[in-house]
Amino acid sequence: MSLNKVILIGFVGRDPDVRYFDSGAAVANFPLATSERGYTLANGTVVPERTEWHNVVVRRNQVQFVEKWVKKGSFVYVEGKIRTRSYDDQSGNKRYVVEIHADRIEFFSSGSRRDDSQQGGAQANTGAQQPAAQAYAAQQPAQGYQQPSAAPASPMGENDPADDLPF
Repeated sequence: MSLNKVILIGFVGRDPDVRYFDSGAAVANFPLATSERGYTLANGTVVPERTEWHNVVVRRNQVQFVEKWVKKGSFVYVEGKIRTRSYDDQSGNKRYVVEIHADRIEFFSSGSRRDDSQQGGAQANTGAQQPAAQAYAAQQPAQGYQQPSAAPASPMGENDPADDLPF
């Protein structure tokens, strides 16, 4: 048995591009950024923040939601499948594109990244992520797990690698 399932929580990189076809079908595309916080190891090695960009493709009934509500900077939860397609470019070279075909899209925060960045520093990240964790936990069945409270950021700007959990 195999499983192709992707769950991403991140910021929309630009307004979605929505296209309608003669058949009445529609498709929306947008880039999604996910980031892992940087940190400093015990030996002093600095591991910088790493941002990955994902191409999200939306079809069927989710297109209307994306077109109406999702904008650049939206903090969203995306669940779907990873798919790779190939094509030949103008020079005849074979190119590969990795896409996330979304089955489910939901907001994780009503604030935008711009609002969070005005709060400053590391607290902007936890401010954006904590509502996301609460929203996610509210959707999950109770299993005796209690969501930990957000730890305050270190005044030295160093983060504990154990705190790099996405929730």
